Amino acid sequence: MAFTKTPTSLADCYIIEPQVFWDARGFFMETYSSSEFAKMGIEAQFVQDNHSKSKKWVLRGLHFQSRKPQAKIVRVTAGSVYDIVVDLRVGSSTFGKWEGFILSAENKRQLFVPRGFAHGFLTLEEDTEFLYKCDDVYDPEYEVGIRWDDPTLAIDWQDHMDQSGITDIQIAAKDQQNMNWNIYLLAPIFSC
Repeated sequence: MAFTKTPTSLADCYIIEPQVFWDARGFFMETYSSSEFAKMGIEAQFVQDNHSKSKKWVLRGLHFQSRKPQAKIVRVTAGSVYDIVVDLRVGSSTFGKWEGFILSAENKRQLFVPRGFAHGFLTLEEDTEFLYKCDDVYDPEYEVGIRWDDPTLAIDWQDHMDQSGITDIQIAAKDQQNMNWNIYLLAPIFSC
């Protein structure tokens, strides 16, 4: 089956769209094929799948692992999210830049996030389910993050909050303790 790979504004980060077959019963789609992804130049060897479910207006992130970095393919199977990635790789043409994407069960888009990126999302619907395909295992010892509301990065969450009627986001206590961008710049972890 065919996939479509579309570059984003961030180096090495792609939107992946599967071919969806609809009929009177519903739909069928292949969500991953190592050989098809290799043809598109994505040759990560995925070793772990994660699945989360969140209430509406939950913000998770911006996460990354300081060691054992993970490339990811992320997608939504129920509901929708405003998904954010930030390029943390010194020497990248898009270092310090971010981009946001709407991923939903309806649009069936997937996002390939390479190693060396911070990742997070804001749920826009109740009972949103989010899947992560990772090329290394999750290791809580190395999980760190950048603040979602860092003033230097200036990620525009507000527009999507306003559009979705969000008045009170929910953030885990650990995510409220994430470092600011300027702290990351003191000792950047990733490079191209």
